[in-house]
Amino acid sequence: MKGFDSFGGKTAFVTGAGTGLGRAFALRFAELGATVALAARQVDRLEATAETIRERGGKALVCPLDIRDPQAVEATVDRVAKTTGRFDVLVNNAAGNFICRAEKITPNGWNSVVNIVLNGSAYCTMAAGRRMLAQGGGKILSVTASYAWVGGPGTVHSAAAKAGLIAMSKTLAAEWGGRNVQVNCLCPGFVDTEQSHAVLWPTREGQQRIIDRIPAGRFGTVEETVEAGVYLCSSAADYVNGEVFTIDGGEWLNKGAFVLPDLGDGQA
Repeated sequence: MKGFDSFGGKTAFVTGAGTGLGRAFALRFAELGATVALAARQVDRLEATAETIRERGGKALVCPLDIRDPQAVEATVDRVAKTTGRFDVLVNNAAGNFICRAEKITPNGWNSVVNIVLNGSAYCTMAAGRRMLAQGGGKILSVTASYAWVGGPGTVHSAAAKAGLIAMSKTLAAEWGGRNVQVNCLCPGFVDTEQSHAVLWPTREGQQRIIDRIPAGRFGTVEETVEAGVYLCSSAADYVNGEVFTIDGGEWLNKGAFVLPDLGDGQA
């Protein structure tokens, strides 16, 4: 049975590929033989990721893209399919989020998150899905979060968008599964990245408060999170469809470990 060695000759399209998990996904797919299309708004970061891939002997295609623009998404997906001749894997990793009390979120703040996480991922999924259906199969993976079903203070906008992403994925899994397109979600817990430190747990006290609620007693690593996602995109997971694969050290079992931080208004 083929597994992680089966990406040779395939094309993987990763959004948010300039930093964090997206960059790690791109590097790993390239290491396993795929031609990787790197999508994000910040071209300099994409170029840096592409350079690393090429230095290691891999193939990369830089795709400057704002996934909130459906016409730009369609054109970019079309370019990737025509350039590489394939469109085998889509990883919806691009996201936007900020911690905010629900009553203080403005319409612009709400839309800024929903338009990236839900709408942008939907545009990518539909555009990629059409190519996959035409070629006879493919894998779509969307990165979600456990607060989409257990709730999480300060994340109502992101939780709503992620919940929509899960519902979309399950629906498409049922609709497209019979045509060999598997659609799944990866639900990481608290992953130790530079961005996470800056946005979600900037203080040592905040870090420890979260760790104390995780049964595994630690944050997740980028490497183990990516490996779980790569499995779902491999031929080893051909019979996995419509699944939400949670990799969080058991954190979700506590029904939401995240506690709203002090936002400077005198309330914790």
